[in-house]
Amino acid sequence: MFTKRNRRHGLFLCLAAIIAATLLQGCGGKSPKTPEEYLASMKEFSTPDKTASIYLDQEWNEEDLQMDCWLGAGNKKGDKAAILMQFPKSGANALADSMETVRELVESSYGVSELTDTEAPSIADMSNVAAFTCKMTADGVTGGAYLVYGETDYAYYALSYIADKLNDSDIASFKASCSKFLENAPEVENNFSAEMTDTIRWFNASYAILTDLNNWDYNLFGGLPANDESKATIQQLLPEWWDVTDRASADETLDWILTEGHRVDFAENMQALEGAGVKPDTSVEDIASLLESDYGFDSEEAVSYASAYPIYTEHGENAIAGWDYCRAMNLLGYYYIAGYYSEQEALDKSLEVAQTMQPLFESWDDLIDSYLWGYEYWAGGDSAERRAVYDDLKSRSDNPYQVDFKASLSKTW
Repeated sequence: MFTKRNRRHGLFLCLAAIIAATLLQGCGGKSPKTPEEYLASMKEFSTPDKTASIYLDQEWNEEDLQMDCWLGAGNKKGDKAAILMQFPKSGANALADSMETVRELVESSYGVSELTDTEAPSIADMSNVAAFTCKMTADGVTGGAYLVYGETDYAYYALSYIADKLNDSDIASFKASCSKFLENAPEVENNFSAEMTDTIRWFNASYAILTDLNNWDYNLFGGLPANDESKATIQQLLPEWWDVTDRASADETLDWILTEGHRVDFAENMQALEGAGVKPDTSVEDIASLLESDYGFDSEEAVSYASAYPIYTEHGENAIAGWDYCRAMNLLGYYYIAGYYSEQEALDKSLEVAQTMQPLFESWDDLIDSYLWGYEYWAGGDSAERRAVYDDLKSRSDNPYQVDFKASLSKTW
């Protein structure tokens, strides 16, 4: 899975000095008490990429947070500051996959403590708005903060007002600021031209688990809009995970997964266990012990192979075929986004693979079981996280598995 946690860590560190400088100062004087009076002395401050803005005191100065979708500003005395952090939900620049992740990042990075629910501001076009008073710590300095979370269709947000001794007028001022929140979500270029039919939705559903784990969009072929930014992202991902760097290596990898993949290795190893005298009713513990004592497996590898044996005895040598075929479908989407295959080539080949795999399974549950068994065999661990993602996807209003698994798959492009 493609993540950016190191990048997140660096971004939060760059904010620490700004917050610490604010917390070291004293508290300011009294402010007007009505929202209109607060707003009368404010002006609009925007993120560098102009995708979000709020109103803050017109005398405040912006701070460079080294992030195009984040805004930081403070007064000249350095005794007050505000921060707007935007976390796009999807696309190549997605930084968080849920509001829970955003809260974890903010609260762990700044040692948030004494978190107390309080009245949330009214923010137009933002849902699930929650507000807290708390203590925030940066560079060893602790002060008061009014912290607001919310989300739009485009992004998650964390907005905070920081002061040494937070008071009611600070909170009232920031509520007025938040009332002027404005989002200008960018129009994303997408060069994919085919109509989104049930056949293409079927393609997307076959690898929707990984798409969602990457915080991308399972409603898009390949999981991302087809544009230069996505192209660069996938061209960086493919060498790391697949050793694919060009059209030739893309073809070679796809041929391998379709003709061999992990299912051939799986069948050979399970048949070797049969040849070693392992019976269908032999316990996983006994198989693992045999592999360690007689064949030199380490304990983790032995348990991984032993755990796969009951799946083999019940479902046969193609038990994990879904793992290979779903990943082949995923690769074809990536190849298109990366520019190694044309849209026509990627869709044509996806149809060929889908028509091969569909008759092997009875339902989405059947296919995903096979996919998850293959994941466990490959990863040497359990598939609980991916199973949870699958269950969650099926509960969503845009559930990718709404398309009938037995739908007639045909060329619609």
